[in-house]
Amino acid sequence: MDLEEAFQLVGEFGSYQKQMVLVLVLLQVYMACQSMLIVLIGAIPEYHIEQGDHSNYEELIKHVTFTEDVNSIVTEWFLLKQQAYKVSLAGSLFFAGVLVGNVFFGPLSDKIGRKPVFLTALFFEVVFGYATAFAPSYEVFALSRLLVGLMNGGMSLVCFVLTQEYVGKAYWAMTGTLTNMTFAVGIALFGALGYYVRPWRTLATAANSPGVLFFLLCVTLPESPRWLYSRGYTEKAEEVLQYIAVRNGNSNAAAKVKLRMCPGSVKTGNRGNNGPGLLDLFTHTVLRWRTVVLMYVWYSCSLVYYGLTMNASEESGNRYFSVAMYGLVELPAYPLCIYFIDKQWAGRRKTMASFLGLAGLSCLCTMLVPVNAGALFNATSLALLGKLLVSAAFNIVYVYTTELYPTAVRNAGLGVCSMSCRVGGILAPFVPSMRDLHTSMPFMVFCLSGISAGCLGLLLPETLNKPVTETLDELSSPAYHRIVETETSNS
Repeated sequence: MDLEEAFQLVGEFGSYQKQMVLVLVLLQVYMACQSMLIVLIGAIPEYHIEQGDHSNYEELIKHVTFTEDVNSIVTEWFLLKQQAYKVSLAGSLFFAGVLVGNVFFGPLSDKIGRKPVFLTALFFEVVFGYATAFAPSYEVFALSRLLVGLMNGGMSLVCFVLTQEYVGKAYWAMTGTLTNMTFAVGIALFGALGYYVRPWRTLATAANSPGVLFFLLCVTLPESPRWLYSRGYTEKAEEVLQYIAVRNGNSNAAAKVKLRMCPGSVKTGNRGNNGPGLLDLFTHTVLRWRTVVLMYVWYSCSLVYYGLTMNASEESGNRYFSVAMYGLVELPAYPLCIYFIDKQWAGRRKTMASFLGLAGLSCLCTMLVPVNAGALFNATSLALLGKLLVSAAFNIVYVYTTELYPTAVRNAGLGVCSMSCRVGGILAPFVPSMRDLHTSMPFMVFCLSGISAGCLGLLLPETLNKPVTETLDELSSPAYHRIVETETSNS
């Protein structure tokens, strides 16, 4: 039997698979806390500079009085005036680490396995997280944020892929959506944690400590049976599936699991010992176009998402409430995703493209509607609506990308797409400076990015109810192309 038949036999989403997915989904809360950490521990309180000798920075900080009861890296290391850039630098270093982690750990987990890469990255993220909390100087703090980002970028990708590969394909959309939804909940919970835990070192320690528990829980997780099967480790894949069947309470099915050798796997000798890798994303005839389009879609999602976030965050108010709202505003997007992407008339492709296009139109409306147009219908509410829509597109593109890439290069594909996503996030803060050219220019950029990405997304094949490809040879097979062409003509 092939792998999908084996999953149907042992259970596509049995009790043990639910336990594994639950651990990985809840891990998103920890990752959200690490991603948002700098927002609260880098808070800049109100301050007053007394009259005196300000000829150098050492003399300046002697005359600084903080008028707000805030304990942060700003108050400890006096990151003010010419030193204020260091707060943003620490945040940028984290996301630079995430970018490198996406590119490095994705292909590595395709080569040596999901579990060793995942556990190694999680372990060191916890270690470097404690280095952040106990950093004796800003330089050590900044280095620790870079290293935490590096581990977070790789571990988050593998974690998402494992939530997909432990279950049958019919449940991929649900597990992917739950993963992204829990990340949004984690942002809101971090805002609440920050409200009750004010000292920045205590907050950093409290946000990092759950990682220890999650590491201990994840040690017992098995290797991905899909990765083992795609690499030609058929017997090991059978053992994992049999173990899942027994833990699901389906012992009779365990004895019936007998996989045939995966065509095109590394052990069949078609691709040598190294197997497919990063270069195949751009040299393979089918994957080349998919990769280019997906990279632009991920880039546009990030650009529009962070652009709208900056607009929405211009409203003054309680910083802890703002962080919580940053996550909660995304939650309505996920039920919409679950409803639409499994409908035959909508699917992954059309739903993603529609959400991106609507997010772009929301940007267009944002610059047309006056700020004080009314209590409900104003520029801020439209910006938040756009953020909800692009969050939905972001969620779908994660699931869609996972299904478009074969198991053999799935993490490599997600890594390259996530890299382009980080580029969009890095560029987003610079777009508002285009107001010097014209007041509407920033939102015109967001509008065109969303609409163009939605149009390009329509060129990708639909994956709803399609067979999962395990190897590059399967992706190139005439049978697969016939299925894609038939479904495309029907849609």
